[in-house]
Amino acid sequence: MTAMAKPMPVPTPTTQPFWDALREHRIRIQYSPSTGRYVFYPRILAPGTLADDLQWREISGAGSLYTFTVSHRPVSPHFADDVPQLLAVVQWDEGPRFSTEIVEADPGALRVGMRVRPVFFDYPADGVTMLRYAPAE
Repeated sequence: MTAMAKPMPVPTPTTQPFWDALREHRIRIQYSPSTGRYVFYPRILAPGTLADDLQWREISGAGSLYTFTVSHRPVSPHFADDVPQLLAVVQWDEGPRFSTEIVEADPGALRVGMRVRPVFFDYPADGVTMLRYAPAE
């Protein structure tokens, strides 16, 4: 099958700091002093308090595999050449969860709770860096 161009995220003014950090192979997410916790996905007001106090802070990106699935069917035709895909949710050590894809891994070795590390995938033609995860071992 001929590979189709994959859809790429389009940063907005609210999400731009997240994408800018990924391009530098860093992870920055928002922190809310009014709630005392990190927040993800990027937004304008703090969840729960609606405070206008969100700050961008760098995190390590280390975390644990919260859940995953091995997809043998592409989520869209753009990903037909990528199956099986290891679709996952990672829980960052700082608290929030992040939907991603696991790379550099044997599907049979994945376990909920295992430690994972960030892996950055650059797409220079699109000016985007995507965040994926791999087993920490």
